[in-house]
Amino acid sequence: MAIVIYGIKACSTMKKAFSKLDDLGVAYEFHDYKKQGIDNATVQRWVNELGIDKVLNKRGTTWRKLFDEQKLAADASTEAAIELLIDNTSMIKRPIVEGEHNGQSVLLCGFNDAEFEAAFN
Repeated sequence: MAIVIYGIKACSTMKKAFSKLDDLGVAYEFHDYKKQGIDNATVQRWVNELGIDKVLNKRGTTWRKLFDEQKLAADASTEAAIELLIDNTSMIKRPIVEGEHNGQSVLLCGFNDAEFEAAFN
């Protein structure tokens, strides 16, 4: 599996991640949530490996605009949270970088310079 970076093109954090991958000489594909959406199986895999608290961005405006009932449902049920993420991809923490590099599986969530260095050096 090649490296895929998931997110939204105009996001400033995504721009940092693109630059870092380019600087490290890592080839990648970009998956734009706004244009391509995301499927349940992919989000479920991320949640299984990273946890819902890591994948679900509660700091953004999309989360804050949800009805209280939706927030309560997401807090009470991982399945409900995953459905919200699929319907509101802006709530997925960005970027998510997934794939294989030099024979090692990679799954990163959010941009952290040191984590990118460790994963791709």
